[in-house]
Amino acid sequence: MFHHVVTARRQFNQNYRAYYPRIFISLLILMVLVCCSDNAGIAAAQAELSPSDSAVPVRVARVKLQGSEQVLRFAGVSRPRQRANLSFQVGGTIEVRLAEIGQRVSKGDIVARLYNPQLQPAANAAQARLEQLQSDAEQDRRDLSRLQQIYERDLLSIQELETQRTKLQSTLSAIDNARALLSQNQQLQQESELRAPFNGRIEAVLLEPGEFAQPGQPAIRMAAEDGLEVEVRVPPHLLASLVTGQTVPLWHSLSGEKFSGSISEIGESSSGNSALYPLIVALSEAGLRSGEALQVGVSQPQSKDLSIPLNAVMRSAQGLTVFKLHNDRVQRVDVKVNQINGDQVILAAGSLTVDDQVVYAGITRLADGDKVELLQ
Repeated sequence: MFHHVVTARRQFNQNYRAYYPRIFISLLILMVLVCCSDNAGIAAAQAELSPSDSAVPVRVARVKLQGSEQVLRFAGVSRPRQRANLSFQVGGTIEVRLAEIGQRVSKGDIVARLYNPQLQPAANAAQARLEQLQSDAEQDRRDLSRLQQIYERDLLSIQELETQRTKLQSTLSAIDNARALLSQNQQLQQESELRAPFNGRIEAVLLEPGEFAQPGQPAIRMAAEDGLEVEVRVPPHLLASLVTGQTVPLWHSLSGEKFSGSISEIGESSSGNSALYPLIVALSEAGLRSGEALQVGVSQPQSKDLSIPLNAVMRSAQGLTVFKLHNDRVQRVDVKVNQINGDQVILAAGSLTVDDQVVYAGITRLADGDKVELLQ
């Protein structure tokens, strides 16, 4: 058995010496091939990182100066152009109401009547006082005439005559005051009747018969039928470009229908704590009714901004960029977008200027510094 082991070991040593040069040569060839492949990969990576000397076909567009106009919408409610809250100038109880909601009335029509138990007696007292003073004045005139005759016969002193003349003048002054008081009471009595100030329609009844009305408290609201308007509140800087009579766009808030109106009034100051100013637009669109929700369009002042195609803007790790053409190569430039307007973007002022050229087609094959070929 030992003899067989020795014989096998000798045979292995002889075979190893015979194949050793072949194994060594194979390993050497393998090492050479690995080194060549590594050099080729490094060269390819360097070629990718360095700008290409071959021109990449692209399309470019020029940076333009574009006026961007934005229309802002302000909400309001349509209302009659002429309207009024009717009220009594004296206090009292509503005696009768002669108009209903929706009823058409003409100027001067009585729509309500008020009862005040003091009005008629005060007017009667003023009338009686005036008549009494007028009677006293007639008596004073007769007395003055008689005393004048006595004075001419030297039977009366001048002082007594002047006293009577002064009495007559005082009575005449009292008559003027009594006549003014009577007129005032008659006017107050007329104020117990509420009359329509213009032709129109009753919109609302605020007080019913039997209720007490304070002086100046609205009792009936009415509106004319000769036109509508809408009032909105806008910031003061938007009013500088508006003038009376200017046409502005309007939209119906529910249907979205668009029509136009004309500016009738422009506020010059704000009210209360509001920083907004009133703007009133007259409506001429047929079919509109009072109380409909509308939107009034007001244009912002135009400003000139830089504009480029939307396709020219890329998003990178540093933010939004574009490829700007410089001679026959491209340069990556950071940009800031203010607004997207269709297929154009509005840029903030920065590294681009008017007439600069930016790539908008072929940007996916570009790297910073690549050489490009312009396509028509």
